Amino acid sequence: MQQVNLGMIGGGTVGSGVFHALQLNGGLMASRIGVKVAVRKVAVKAFNEPRPYQIPRSLMTLDWQSVVNDPQVDIVTELVGGTGIARTMVLAALKLGKPVVTANKALLSAHGEELFAAAKKYGTNLYYEASVCGGIPIIKSLREGFVGNRIEALYGIVNGTCNYILTRMKLEGADFDAVLTDAQKQGYAETPPDLDIDGHDAAHKIGILASLAHGFWVNPKKIHVEGIRHVSALDIKFAGELGYTIKLLGIIKRIDDLRLTIDATKNKPARKSNIVNRKCKVQVSVYPTLVPNAHVLASVNHVFNAVFVRGDIVGDTLFYGRGAGKDATASAVLSDLADAALDLKSGCKQRVPPFVPHECAGAVMPIEDAVSQYFLRLNVVDRPGTLAKIAAIFGAAKIGISSVIQPEGHEGKSVPLIFMMHYATNGAVNGALKKISRLPVIKGKPVMIRVENFE
Repeated sequence: MQQVNLGMIGGGTVGSGVFHALQLNGGLMASRIGVKVAVRKVAVKAFNEPRPYQIPRSLMTLDWQSVVNDPQVDIVTELVGGTGIARTMVLAALKLGKPVVTANKALLSAHGEELFAAAKKYGTNLYYEASVCGGIPIIKSLREGFVGNRIEALYGIVNGTCNYILTRMKLEGADFDAVLTDAQKQGYAETPPDLDIDGHDAAHKIGILASLAHGFWVNPKKIHVEGIRHVSALDIKFAGELGYTIKLLGIIKRIDDLRLTIDATKNKPARKSNIVNRKCKVQVSVYPTLVPNAHVLASVNHVFNAVFVRGDIVGDTLFYGRGAGKDATASAVLSDLADAALDLKSGCKQRVPPFVPHECAGAVMPIEDAVSQYFLRLNVVDRPGTLAKIAAIFGAAKIGISSVIQPEGHEGKSVPLIFMMHYATNGAVNGALKKISRLPVIKGKPVMIRVENFE
């Protein structure tokens, strides 16, 4: 049986997980692909650093360059994370013509175009299944399984920390801060937790998926990102009473070359019949969203991830599983190692290129132009005329109100007032809320959460 030698950079949680998975199932993988993947060297930060699985001391080195430059190493894995030294490591391996497997979403989000160009220039490949949603094979599905589909929409619960927090807030009626503190104690949230709860981790992943789905590299700065800090137990309670569950969603919607408008007679987005331009416009966003309880994404709980994909030919599909952790990530890395080994065996290192730009005129739609429905919570002074003043501002902005709820049992200087709004652009709603927030009867900052009905 043919053998390829693997040089690993990173022997911590993920790296040792990959090593352990290879020891456990390397023989099975070899029997399936006809190539044995053998670990030759593992570069680590320290020989005695804590790791969930042990790596033989004879395989470890503190010098990552000795791994990359070893002529006996055929494939390199980068499992150190970050965007600094990791970029240097990956480029060094690619320049030697060696295929690289990475799980580094932040690196790809920041430097993907450069790394893919380097792989093409030096006649090798970059594999990155593990960079998005751990054990869910969403990268391969978009690149290969759905190659004959236009991706009309993609909705992803892609951050397990946020999903865990929102699930517990719903099930227990607990406040955000209390659940976050407990999540940190249990190891489900980092300290500090900003990367997760402010939506940036999800943005890295959703940017990669948007680029693959629509054929132009999405600049991370163009992605609209909101986290879950402002979501309260009160919002989750009222959403539940209305038949919704709040989830942090990464949303990718193809608008094509037809401008979305609001059809006032049907209260739904409608495409104009005339073509405005020839650009592929795509909404790429991360924000908390009200999901109907009847939709499958509403039942994805705790640390699990799910990606809902709508193709123009295949229709609706769902991918579900663990999105992080040493074992789920190791499974995805092994999948990439198998592909890299097969490509080396066949003598074709770029059988499936890492990224092919095929929609160069594409552009990310500004969030102000995106169309949605909305859940709004205002704290108001309970006096006659308050609702009329608020409704007048919405009316002037041509934003329709679907329903209004003023819950009983709330007393004090201010009470919550809940609005469900018809379809409108984000720009129109935010403009109206700025005016409403200046009314003397409004106490505190208005809370706006978008509603997704997957139409």
